[in-house]
Amino acid sequence: MKHLLKISDLTADEFLYLLDFSQKLKKQNKEKTPHPLLAGKTLGMIFNKSSTRTRVSFETGMYQLGGYPMFLSASDIQLGRGESVYDTANVLSRYLDGIMIRTYKQSDVEDLAVFGNIPVINGLTDEHHPCQALADLLTIYEHIGALKGKKLAYVGDGNNVAHSLAEGCAKAGMVFSVANPKGYECNESIIEQAKHDASETGGKIEVTNDPQKAVFGADAIYTDTWVSMGQESEKEERIKTFMPYQVNKKLFSYAQPDAIFLHCLPAYRGFEMTADIIDSPFSAVFDQAENRLHVQKAVLATLMCGEPK
Repeated sequence: MKHLLKISDLTADEFLYLLDFSQKLKKQNKEKTPHPLLAGKTLGMIFNKSSTRTRVSFETGMYQLGGYPMFLSASDIQLGRGESVYDTANVLSRYLDGIMIRTYKQSDVEDLAVFGNIPVINGLTDEHHPCQALADLLTIYEHIGALKGKKLAYVGDGNNVAHSLAEGCAKAGMVFSVANPKGYECNESIIEQAKHDASETGGKIEVTNDPQKAVFGADAIYTDTWVSMGQESEKEERIKTFMPYQVNKKLFSYAQPDAIFLHCLPAYRGFEMTADIIDSPFSAVFDQAENRLHVQKAVLATLMCGEPK
């Protein structure tokens, strides 16, 4: 494991190892046990897309690991403004011990990994959100006590979060049932790869346009905002299209009686879900947000120094 570019690049063992390592680091954090695994290391954090959770969790994670996080906005570096990814990757490799990038094109993340010689972590692209999926599955494990054989239903836009969840569930041997409106389905090639990976772990990937079918018997129900960054001009049309996919009490009634609710945030009450769902006792959205810190620390430590024996 040299980089974290997308979940499908990992073996099932690597994926489950990261979840296990995350739990160890979380326990140490709760017990106030210092774990400076990255003392003297510097992480460059490139943000072409702004974020609350990604920036704060990565910065805090690096500090807790004893390292130094360096925030680099689009105006701070020349990437995308004339300097090639090749040159940027080679220059940053001379200064830093690792790169986290949150950007638009998956190809930029892939190229940084190819042309540089330090670990690269995908903080989000338009196609993938691997750190979020790791946090999500850790949250499911904590609340349900297992992953293999459990069903996660995703209702809404077939976006980067849905893609990484499909890949993560496949690695964990889970059932992933995704319901999207017609015209807003997940990327077909990503789903086909997830189906292939699921066949090796005992998992299953189900694709439908029917939200009730997707949610039926689910152990966890997940949704995301209908209007992501850069889609503001489509807001009215998207709200009209996605309203039948709103996660509300009626839709939730098709799931298991003890099912949990998940959302990667930011959330918009009255749209992708109702307030009585996200603010209920069975909502785990803030556990998800916290777990971004712990899984990212596991990724950082694994890539930048390896877990100590």
